[in-house]
Amino acid sequence: MPLPLILGIGAGIAAVSGVGTGINGGIKMKNADKTMKRAVEKRDEAVASFELQNSVTAREMDDLGKLELGICEQFQSFSDVLEMIQGRPEFKDLSHADVQIPQYDPEELKRVSVGAGVLIGGLGGAAVGTAGGFAAAGVTTSAVMALGTASTGTAIASLSGAAATNATLAAIGGGAIAAGGGGIALGTTILGVSTLGVGLLVGGTIFTITGSKLSKKADEAYYQSLEIERQINEINAYLKDLKICAQRYSSLLERIKTIYDNRFADLRRIIIEDRKTEWSLFTEEEKLVTQNCILLVGLLYKMCKVQLVIKDPNNSETNMINAEDVEGCMCQVNKSIEDSMGKDE
Repeated sequence: MPLPLILGIGAGIAAVSGVGTGINGGIKMKNADKTMKRAVEKRDEAVASFELQNSVTAREMDDLGKLELGICEQFQSFSDVLEMIQGRPEFKDLSHADVQIPQYDPEELKRVSVGAGVLIGGLGGAAVGTAGGFAAAGVTTSAVMALGTASTGTAIASLSGAAATNATLAAIGGGAIAAGGGGIALGTTILGVSTLGVGLLVGGTIFTITGSKLSKKADEAYYQSLEIERQINEINAYLKDLKICAQRYSSLLERIKTIYDNRFADLRRIIIEDRKTEWSLFTEEEKLVTQNCILLVGLLYKMCKVQLVIKDPNNSETNMINAEDVEGCMCQVNKSIEDSMGKDE
């Protein structure tokens, strides 16, 4: 066979082989592009699902925080009315069904009431999740912190609006065992909608997850997206559990508050309308109304003090639901109400 012909055949075979290699390479590139796009989609879908669940949970926690703050703000009215009773006992023995009820302390109730008022005043311009943060940390603790001193040396109670809220968050971060970092550990710099609820309710881990960059290698990127999806699914499950916990806690708080409102209305009628302020002149029924009011205030105070979210002792980056204290408090409160006052009217 002439050499030119052999060379021509060889060239033809090489060309065909080159085309085949090019096609195969093009398919691989196309598949890699699809894999990368799917990786990005999975990551973005996971992050979007987290943002939705976090928003729902943060709103539920906000509702609980506002309910607790409203309850605490009313403590001073109760204390003012009770202080009008002359010759009343100290009410030290008001525990029921082995439930430890906080002893009546008018000064403490007033501090909590004033502090709660400061926080309520600052919620108007605050980000979503702020009130929920107070519930996570324990509203009574947050309220007392609100009477402290801001880093500028200004009394927090003299501040208003967002400044009061920011200063309180910063104060809690430095002093209370709360929902993130070394406490709530949030100051004015992270009072954003997208960060506040995350920091308070979940912890720092989510920032690493949602901020993860996918590898340029398609297969590696896809496996990274699967891991991100897995971790966010775990966080979403936690947020769903926290939402349910907040709903149940709110429901019980509403129930106790309704009973208290009715009893306190009776007490106000006895003291304000009937002008009966001498304990010795109270009937047994009127004394029972008074004692029940003090019991209910103690139960409400106890519930508002519970931290719903605490640091996970085994992980410095994440938070956990304080299930033991929450469930324990709810069981004690239910038992105390059933044993001492019976069913709701």
